[in-house]
Amino acid sequence: MAGLIERYRDRLPFAPGDPVITLDEGATPLVHAPRLSERLGGEVWLKIEGANPTGSFKDRGMTCAVSGAVRDGSTAVVCASTGNTAASAAAYAARAGITCAVIVPDGKIARGKLAQAVIHGARVVGLKGNFDEALRLVRELSQAHPIALVNSVNPLRIEGQKTAAFELIETLGPQRPLDALAISVGNAGNITAYWKGFSESADQIERMPKMLGFQAAGAAPLVLGHAVEQPETLASAIRIGDPARGEEALLAVSESGGAINSVTDEQILEAYRFLADQEGVFCEPSSAASVAGLLVHGLPEGVERIVCALTGHGLKDPETAIEIGEGIIPCEANLAAVETAVWG
Repeated sequence: MAGLIERYRDRLPFAPGDPVITLDEGATPLVHAPRLSERLGGEVWLKIEGANPTGSFKDRGMTCAVSGAVRDGSTAVVCASTGNTAASAAAYAARAGITCAVIVPDGKIARGKLAQAVIHGARVVGLKGNFDEALRLVRELSQAHPIALVNSVNPLRIEGQKTAAFELIETLGPQRPLDALAISVGNAGNITAYWKGFSESADQIERMPKMLGFQAAGAAPLVLGHAVEQPETLASAIRIGDPARGEEALLAVSESGGAINSVTDEQILEAYRFLADQEGVFCEPSSAASVAGLLVHGLPEGVERIVCALTGHGLKDPETAIEIGEGIIPCEANLAAVETAVWG
């Protein structure tokens, strides 16, 4: 299957002759969640963005950002990252044959994501600071040197990520429109992109979905109404205290009649385990914030059909799964011991 730029070129800022750097991203599964639907009293679907090539939704925007960088003659890209952007930028830069540098908060990035950035050959810099400081520095770096910035402040990232909304409309069809989209919010580029995609498709759908954003309680600047200097949450992908796309996210929520709320780390972990144990879907903790938000706050009035965007695969953060899982049962190498271990 062709990548996003080839499939949606008429709706993206790329001409027929432009270079395309792709790993055949997008076209991710939309899976019905029967047990979650029963618990919430609605029809709930899961958009599994962890099925993208590097395991997160970031690939949608990165194919556009890196293709744009190559088109413009850049030989290097840079980003600040809590993990997924670093992994995606490194992979697409490797695909393009250009240099990649990623700035990550030292000791604050899940090892699965760090492994991806390292193996793809990126120059990984562990910053003695948080993501917000990293983003400020890479913006300064890209202004002082001929290196393309591929964070979500790059408009091409939003262009690529909006295609997830196109896919939802295509898959669900216009006859039974979506009432709402639930999504975790960190730097706020994704909720902004979904709303852009829905808005550009307004003539194809009966009504616009409500945008329901959920932040971790320890990193909830859009809920609190001010930046958080030292954001803290186990959901490392959304551990961001000053979202670059915050104003646009709030506008999307306002225009759609949605809301932004917060959930605790404990509530995120409950949703994380529920999805894995009851739906067979393994996502990273930050992705589960969207489901946690619905379990805690319920479905808004009038919402019957909703999609939860699960932004990254669970293998991005294997440590969390191992820490909260049931663990490994030690067993001697004989049948009786195995029977006892299996049946309890």
